[in-house]
Amino acid sequence: SGLLKSYDFYQYWVNCDDRDVGRFLKLYTFLPLAKIKQLQALKGSDIRKAKQALAYEATSITHGEKAAKEAQASASTAFGTGEGKTSSDLAAMPSTTISRVRLTGGINPAELFTEVGLSSSRGEAKRLIKQGGLYINDKQIKNLNQQLNEDDLTPNGILLRAGKKKYHRIIVK
Repeated sequence: SGLLKSYDFYQYWVNCDDRDVGRFLKLYTFLPLAKIKQLQALKGSDIRKAKQALAYEATSITHGEKAAKEAQASASTAFGTGEGKTSSDLAAMPSTTISRVRLTGGINPAELFTEVGLSSSRGEAKRLIKQGGLYINDKQIKNLNQQLNEDDLTPNGILLRAGKKKYHRIIVK
């Protein structure tokens, strides 16, 4: 199973260049040409719908329909309003499990973001914090000395975000 995780695969297609969407729909999906032409006609912010169709179809072909639905639900939950996030909606999102004991002791965000792969080093994570690019549960980290602890825990774990598009879920056991 050397495949890219379904959520990451889905996000790859959603984040493709607007100019490539029509060509990719023709190459990587089995959608009828009439539907592809309809999606190609979308402009401005509506192009997102075409990208989501591309992402869903390509993910469904590669990972199966169930994985495509989970990836789509995770993406819409992560990038939506944030209301009503459930564990099943977040199922396809990349996740890491940590112990409650570790969380109780406090965790440096730069360390955790590096550990889960949202930053390449602690130095980069600290730079991103200074620039306002790291978030915990959709709240910007503003202090380099901030520690993650049990207060950050939600019923669905802890949601880490780097920049606008990179998410990772922390599950606490």
